[in-house]
This record gives sequence, structure tokens and C-alpha cells, in this order.
Amino acid sequence: MKTTYRNPPPIQVKKLTKRFGSFVAVDKVSFVVEKGQVYGWLGPNGAGKTTTIRLLLGLLRPTEGTCHVLGYDSATQAKAMHAHVGYMSQLFTLYDDLTAAENIRFYGQAFGLSRRDSGRRRDEIIEMAGLLGRENELTSNLSGGWKQRLALGCAIVHHPKVLFLDEPTAGVDPISRREFWELIYAMARQGVTILVTTHYMDEAELCQRVGFQSRGQLIALDTPDRLKETQMRGQVLEIDCTDNQAAVLVLQAAQRDDQIPMEEIALYGTRLHVIMPNAESFQQSIRAFLENRGVKVHAIKRIAPTLEDVFVSAVRPRDE
Repeated sequence: MKTTYRNPPPIQVKKLTKRFGSFVAVDKVSFVVEKGQVYGWLGPNGAGKTTTIRLLLGLLRPTEGTCHVLGYDSATQAKAMHAHVGYMSQLFTLYDDLTAAENIRFYGQAFGLSRRDSGRRRDEIIEMAGLLGRENELTSNLSGGWKQRLALGCAIVHHPKVLFLDEPTAGVDPISRREFWELIYAMARQGVTILVTTHYMDEAELCQRVGFQSRGQLIALDTPDRLKETQMRGQVLEIDCTDNQAAVLVLQAAQRDDQIPMEEIALYGTRLHVIMPNAESFQQSIRAFLENRGVKVHAIKRIAPTLEDVFVSAVRPRDE
């Protein structure tokens, strides 16, 4: 029997825990996702993101805690819940020996759609995914971007109310990623609730709320702007210099010798980001330190942190 709630949020998770022997993959995670919200889920490899999604889908049973999706208990009512949710894994679970249209029809029938409804949804998804003219091509011949949109279409063939996307844009070119996110927000505007894991910080910036998971724990959760305000440890200096690699080695040596108090040194595009307390007071000393060791500095200034800066800061253990 379906668990009844009064207007429950589509996703409710309370102290969700999953252990594999002595290893804790998910550790007392709690969060809520509201209807029509695009919720980003970030974490380094092994942080527990995919395990969390599998628990929400009822593919794994929790060791402790609860998770409800659309009012269904994922641990005990997964079969009933699956009729109302969609899931797209990072592996694009498509049949390469079927055409694009045949894949859509197969998934429609698997979700119990009638032949008529399956055909109607096939036409709608072909148009939505921009696959007109490619619907009769073998899936094996489609590019990564086309496969991605086809996989999304198959995941939503049954009009799910909640959609789980596990690193859906991994290995896809930037233009295809942008087009994919346009499809995500088109669904969100129609009231679909979406939880998406990603390694791309530009994608995380597009989410309405973002959760950081590390070592199985949910360590931060808020809007991207609020995370930048509340989760950043230290300030960010951006350095534009002649040789980033050499600059990194020089600054890492200074960090090891405690010559300059730096918490993080990382390449960010064509610039170098240094995270440290009271960054502005060290600008000139860092410039002098680098130039005395043969690295010409074109510019150095304090900047507002990017979400990537915040993520690196947040997942770093507090005792480092």
C-alpha cells in the first residue's frame, strides 16, 4: 500500500546510511527536494553519489534511515514507485542493435504503455531530442550527443514525475551538454523533479540547489550563491603568469616550508588559484616570491570564489 503524506516533497531522505561490511558508503544523509527543482549532487569519485541514487531507486536497501520518493518507501515499495520515476545512468543503457525509434518503443512497452501510446511517445521524443531524420539509424552509429538525448528520451518515455540522472553528460561535447541542460529545464518547468550528479562545475551552477557529498556524508547543501558565501574557507587569489606549471611547483615548495600560508594551489583554466587567509595582504609577497624564482607575473588579484573553489574547500578534511 502506498504511504500517504499530505503534499509530500517528491524526495525525502532522513539519516540514510549504507554500509558494505565495515565500509560506510552513505553516512546519515538527510535532504529534501521540492517539486520541479533541479538538484545537483556533487562529490569526488567514491563519495557515495551513485550509491545514494541506487538507494533512492530501491536498487539497494539502506542499512539505516529512510528515503521516500513520491510518497513511496524506496526500500519496500520500489516496484510501485518505478512506474513514476525515470533513471538515466552514466552508461547510457541503450540497445546498440536497435534503431533509435525501436529503443524508444521497447522502453515504452517495458513501462506498460499501449502500442498506440508508445508510438505517440516515440514521435514526441524523436522531436524533443532533435532526432528527426535519425530515428531509423542504428543506435551504435549515433554520436555520443545523440545517444545521450536518446537515453534521456527512453528514461522519460512514461512521463515520470521524478528523474534521476547519474553523470549523464560524462564524455559528451560542450555543445551537446548545453542542449541537454535545455531539455532538463524544459522538463523542470513542466513540474518534473530532477536529481542529477555531475563532475562539471558549470553544470552545478545551473542547479537551483547543490549538495556536496564527501566520504559518504552530505557536507553542504544550498543554492550555488549561498554555498559561495558560507562554505568557502579562505580567500582566492588569481594569478596570471608566464608558466603555470613552474608557479605551482614554486608555491607548493613555499607551502611545504610554511613560507606562505596557503591552503590550496590549483590550476583553473589558464590561471592559477591560490586559496589562503587574508589573501590581499599576501599579493605582493607572492608576486615577489614567484618572480625571484623566474616566474613572471602578469597580474595577481583577489577574486570571488568559483563554485569549484568552494567545492575543493568544502571537501578538504577540516584537519588539513
